Amino acid sequence: MADAAHRIFELAEHALSRPLPLRVRAWDGSEAGPAGAPVLVLRRRRALRRLLWRPGELGLTRAWVAGDLTVEGDLYEALDRLSGLLWERGEPDPAPGGGTVGAARRLAEVLRDPGSYRLAREALALAGPGLPPSPPPEEVRRRAGIAHSRRRDKAAIAHHYDVGNDFYGLVLGPSMVYSCAVWPEKDTTLEEAQRAKLDLVCRKLSLREGQRLLDVGCGWGSMVMHAAEHYGVRATGITLSVEQAAFARKRVAEAGLAGRIEIRVQDYRDVADGPYDAISSIGMAEHVGTERYLEYARTLYDLLLPGGRLLNHQIARRPLRDERAYRIDEFIDRYVFPDGELSPVGATVARLEDAGFEVRDVEALREHYGRTLRAWVANLEAHWDEAARATTVGRARVWRLYMAASALSFERNRIGVNQVLAVRTDPDGTSGMPPTRGGWLS
Repeated sequence: MADAAHRIFELAEHALSRPLPLRVRAWDGSEAGPAGAPVLVLRRRRALRRLLWRPGELGLTRAWVAGDLTVEGDLYEALDRLSGLLWERGEPDPAPGGGTVGAARRLAEVLRDPGSYRLAREALALAGPGLPPSPPPEEVRRRAGIAHSRRRDKAAIAHHYDVGNDFYGLVLGPSMVYSCAVWPEKDTTLEEAQRAKLDLVCRKLSLREGQRLLDVGCGWGSMVMHAAEHYGVRATGITLSVEQAAFARKRVAEAGLAGRIEIRVQDYRDVADGPYDAISSIGMAEHVGTERYLEYARTLYDLLLPGGRLLNHQIARRPLRDERAYRIDEFIDRYVFPDGELSPVGATVARLEDAGFEVRDVEALREHYGRTLRAWVANLEAHWDEAARATTVGRARVWRLYMAASALSFERNRIGVNQVLAVRTDPDGTSGMPPTRGGWLS
């Protein structure tokens, strides 16, 4: 077993009919593959057993989360090389990180080629005997209730956001904004870029003194605090995360804004104190689900005054030739966003219009999200030990892989993010909107 890496590399080459674009180091210390390439390190034979028992990206990401497998060298380059290999084969990329994590799925399948008896025997001999390893505890395995019911949505949000406020503080920085920033200049800092995004949302909504703002999926309260402090609104923020709400309330009180901001643990479907002058939904609609999206849009429409505006900031996937082929990425679904779904931006616009909105503007911020994610990854890596203590090493590994893979997907135009500005017009069709974009961005 002193040449496990060479045997793994040989299996990969045989199945791919081309060289694997990474170097491989196995648990026995052996290495194979191109010099100078990032190194895929199989630290334990258990990593290979995970891939054999569950070939595909789930087996590989279980190995990654458990620390059985890692990458030495530039993680972005490693993921990009694997992504390029997958895209050369013309496979779809329907989920965040799918091109890169999905490429890892191809590598996992390489290690057990069902069409080759020799390959299967070689892989089994390398993996050694043993039962299927248990999934890492960070994985979601059992879910109760109907997808996107109130109960199940609350559990999904808790899995993603109740990781710990200290952990998110290290990753996101002082702004505590967990959505795409807007980077006006090359030397803009993350904090400045997040303030620029919040201010852009406020200007698009044309917020004014005394208006009522509803922020759906308010996170740690940054949007409502910015709007109340700089635009004089009375703001309500809703979230399903108990930890987020507690943190947001504390921030609001410390800023002296408690009289103008209310933070609730509440489902958007249960808001009953409209109408509002404006609604912001920033990075929340990805949790709604395709089947519930029209209900979401109609609910927000009904909560607005005539002339009221909605700013919907949402990640979008590329459309598929056959939309029935869309599948939620296993890694994302089990470890990151349980029940999360992405839609093409055209479908989002169509559902908003079906609900009665007039869509007035769509702005793509795809490149901005790649830069934002790289800044978050840099924060995580710079505070790795502290971040791991704040949650678990496995959870920190999940976030590092997810954010790095997603950064590349945004940069390679495999997924995007868009701000859609819509208005509930008056019964006579009056929108109250300026005739040009410059009118509401001034």
